[in-house]
Amino acid sequence: MGPTNQGHLLRLALSCRKITAQVTTPGTDSIVAMASSTEQEFMAHYRSKLTTFPRSHKFWDAKIASRIGEKLGFRLNDIGISHLEIDLTEELSRPIHYRKMVVPFFNSVKRAGISVHGSEKLESQA
Repeated sequence: MGPTNQGHLLRLALSCRKITAQVTTPGTDSIVAMASSTEQEFMAHYRSKLTTFPRSHKFWDAKIASRIGEKLGFRLNDIGISHLEIDLTEELSRPIHYRKMVVPFFNSVKRAGISVHGSEKLESQA
């Protein structure tokens, strides 16, 4: 089941190096808010992962995902967006280790006062 065109859509781009969250408008797909692990606040953590031995291939974790969710939630509150939707099919198609790490992201967005339609189904599947 894909997202409907009634609310803003939250899209996550995940890799072993970064996590990026983008919120787009329903009609135009233009980005209205975003947060990413490549922002200045997270660079010290990123650099520390580069210099560890043995070298880690994962540069973000559930804690970083949670902090990114907080940042996104605050930015959405500032612009007056209180409801988001996710593409549940896309999220469920991700590998299980990514799904487990993004559940704290969705919880942080919800703690900021933003409802995320579909995330409750994702949490039960992780």
